[in-house]
Amino acid sequence: MATDKAQQAVQHTVNPVAAGSLLADRAYDELKAAVLANRLRPGDALSVPALATQMGISRSPVREAVQRLIHDGLASHVPHRGAVVSTVDLEDVRQLYVVREVMEGLAARLATERLDATKVGELRELLERHERVVTSDYDETAHIEMDMAYHSLIREVAGNTHLTSALDTIQGKAHLALHSLWRSPEAPRLAVAEHRRIFEAMTAGDPDAAELAAREHIRRLRIRLSQAVAAGPDQDDPRGPGIHPVA
Repeated sequence: MATDKAQQAVQHTVNPVAAGSLLADRAYDELKAAVLANRLRPGDALSVPALATQMGISRSPVREAVQRLIHDGLASHVPHRGAVVSTVDLEDVRQLYVVREVMEGLAARLATERLDATKVGELRELLERHERVVTSDYDETAHIEMDMAYHSLIREVAGNTHLTSALDTIQGKAHLALHSLWRSPEAPRLAVAEHRRIFEAMTAGDPDAAELAAREHIRRLRIRLSQAVAAGPDQDDPRGPGIHPVA
């Protein structure tokens, strides 16, 4: 009976996972996407049997994927409940953004010093696609994917694996926090505009300006988040608590 209830609780939250040699990686990617897209919300149970059924794979790779979510801070283990999607502590989020501001600035600086024509083209294409998404028919899932991909590409160009690993974890937790605490219809457009300023500084070959633009982007996010939390929830929004996420 408990298993049946758990399966019903996660119905329609994750997609089937294609068979392959890296099922745990595929399961992790799908679960992480579901958390960041708010299909799995803070406090939701991560029942391994139910999720395995929904994804059409065995329990072992799902169990490994859930453990990776816990390691990344996107899930936590609760006594007598098992794994659940992490909830958000506001003070922890503020501290997280202070650290992220410095690290994203460093990533932009290092990337500017290593940027070549190929990566300029990739960054430009991603930025232009992102602009189309937020200015035409808004697609939240596409926005999240492109937003995270933009920052990931900068880290890739920066070429520092330790920085990349740390920022990947921080960015995931930051998205989770935004889902829980903030909503703003203008947030995606503001994010893209700030991304463009980072791009312009990088392509101008100015590491100082690129670092400043990246740090300013995260600092403004932190300020907007704090202001939104102080203002309280939007009682007129039919969706209830939640946000349009940006990074």
